[in-house]
Amino acid sequence: MLRLASGPGPEGGLGGELEGGLRGEAELMRQAGRAGVPVPGVVAATDAYLVMTRVEGETIPRRILRDDLYRDARPRLAAQCGQALAAIHRMPVPGGEAADPLRRWRDLLDLTGQPHPVFELAFRRLAGTRPAPAGRVLVHGDFRNGNLVVGPEGLRAVLDWELAHAGDPLEDLGWLCVRAWRFGAAPPVGGFGHYDELIGAYERAGGRPVDRDALRWWETFGVLKWGVICVMQAMRHLRGGDRSVELAAIGRRVCENEWDLLRMLD
Repeated sequence: MLRLASGPGPEGGLGGELEGGLRGEAELMRQAGRAGVPVPGVVAATDAYLVMTRVEGETIPRRILRDDLYRDARPRLAAQCGQALAAIHRMPVPGGEAADPLRRWRDLLDLTGQPHPVFELAFRRLAGTRPAPAGRVLVHGDFRNGNLVVGPEGLRAVLDWELAHAGDPLEDLGWLCVRAWRFGAAPPVGGFGHYDELIGAYERAGGRPVDRDALRWWETFGVLKWGVICVMQAMRHLRGGDRSVELAAIGRRVCENEWDLLRMLD
């Protein structure tokens, strides 16, 4: 597998969180492998490219959630994700202060110049109900269905480490549970599992105790974050920064996140 240094990153042109670019990502993946996280092996890394070993399996969520080939994998995935996240959260924590994610995404929405009353409501509600931090760990930053390589037996590899940063461990768990990553399936954890399976495996594997109300806060934050990303992706297209039918289509998903937020904030 090959990754190349590129321009705008997956979060609406924000780029990665890691210092050192692809070299930093490669070193993080090596550490993850030593920590017991299933990851591709690093073959070579420079500022321009990252070469990894090929991991056979599927990454397309709709196939993982529907194809008979993954029928036995689906009941195992939530627990396997919990185990992988516990291992990630035991890895060395990057230096420096962890940024305030609520402030960061508040500022990014303001930069779009777009009025979104539901997002404004969500920012205010989340600011007034913020839970106590569960700790400061290495956060993967984009741990979700779509960034996982899955085989018939379950999880084979965790991909896309460029957004890793220091933060609250529940940020990763909440992001995995965001409705967008269920791809139309009912189970709340990635469309393949349930909260008890994820949390139980995470805690048994050495993860920090999970407060259910705090997890709900971080899941709500994840929906809000994805909604802001959808706005930003659409603006990249509309303002000519990156003309793309895909980005334009993502902009249509803003209303889905607004609806999800209204239900979660009720």
